[in-house]
Amino acid sequence: MPVATLPALAALPEPALLLLAGVLGLVVGSFLNVVIHRLPRMMEADWQQQAAELRGEPPPERERFNLLTPRSRCPHCGTAIRPWHNLPVIGWLALRGRCAHCRAPISVRYPIVEALTGLLAAAAIAAYGATPAGLGALLLTFALVALAFIDLDTQLLPDDLTLPLLWLGLLFNLWGTFAPLQDAVIGAIAGYGILWSVYWLFKLLTGKEGMGYGDFKLLAALGAWFGWQALPAIVLLASAVGAAVGIAMIVRVRHKRETPIPFGPYLAGAGLLALYFAQPLGALYGLG
Repeated sequence: MPVATLPALAALPEPALLLLAGVLGLVVGSFLNVVIHRLPRMMEADWQQQAAELRGEPPPERERFNLLTPRSRCPHCGTAIRPWHNLPVIGWLALRGRCAHCRAPISVRYPIVEALTGLLAAAAIAAYGATPAGLGALLLTFALVALAFIDLDTQLLPDDLTLPLLWLGLLFNLWGTFAPLQDAVIGAIAGYGILWSVYWLFKLLTGKEGMGYGDFKLLAALGAWFGWQALPAIVLLASAVGAAVGIAMIVRVRHKRETPIPFGPYLAGAGLLALYFAQPLGALYGLG
């Protein structure tokens, strides 16, 4: 791992650096709430436009809609949210979890995503410091949070996030930031191939699809970040937690067995564990 630091930040006392990282995480977490909500809708609109073009029909009319436009609005009354009400966590607390205009409830998940991202950002800098590795840890953390919640909502892992994440992992590992480049390339190939093989084996045995291609790409991205040595631990952790949650849902909330359970959040969680505990996980398999 490179020992280079970011001079202006490295000069800060550690508590101040962690506080700065936490505040950055809160702000980014607020933006991630927008990504989590809007990116699947943007994808759906693109699919509708492509389908219309294939049918030879004019594209459906739609308002300009992206991650920046229009301004955030209350989903109940349509009133634009004032900037100070968008302050991470504080805005939700000040409003007591309700729209300032119509008093409709605002989901508690918004401050949860913001607080979680803030805590994980501080943990990333605590683990790697004000270094290129710390920057990479922040970027990986933000992407995994967004992917986990999008998959929870829609059972989609957008290529717009998974593929740049894969290339970004290889880019950081050009200098061996998290793993030697050769191990990272093999990890990307093996990560995709492992779940691809599981997918087809399950389909041949049952005639059903057990997971989506987005899961293959996410594990490939994690392989690109951490190298092939980390993949056994990542797959084991994700599978164990996923199986436990699935069984609990079936037993406690009568979740039907045939109802799909997204695997992306468990892969993302395992990836975060690999980020903070790469050496212990590698030693567990005799690879560290």
